[in-house]
Amino acid sequence: MSDSLPNVSLVRPDGTEVPLPSLVGDKTIVLFFYPKDHTSGCTAEACSFRDQYEDFKKAGAEVIGVSSDDAASHDSFKQKFRLPFTLLTDRDGAAAKALEIKKTFGLIKGRVTFVIDRTGKIRHRFESQVQVLKHVTEALEVVRQLEAERLKPAS
Repeated sequence: MSDSLPNVSLVRPDGTEVPLPSLVGDKTIVLFFYPKDHTSGCTAEACSFRDQYEDFKKAGAEVIGVSSDDAASHDSFKQKFRLPFTLLTDRDGAAAKALEIKKTFGLIKGRVTFVIDRTGKIRHRFESQVQVLKHVTEALEVVRQLEAERLKPAS
């Protein structure tokens, strides 16, 4: 896999497309792909990202969740669990395919978290269906390291 973002698009809740590279800018991006809204593991993961959201923001990052669920499902999921971050749709699975996210047992959509720096380079990838909370702790650790590197005075 390349360490840069592929030029594929996700869909915003309003139906507009957002190319992955356009997410890059003034913040580190934590992009977590999860199988399905309202399922136990995905809810635990999303709520853990919610609970640490302010820590991610303080460290200079934005959190974005991605699944193949539609806008109505995402809206219900966000409201029910008070999720403060954006949820995008990978409608046809093109982003997951381009990022080489494999299905578990060939059936269950992959659960992968990426940390993408401000230049668009993928700096970390964590993949696990079962260690849902580790996605959050690993991502936050990497985000903090990137922010420390960014703020380090040039010698």
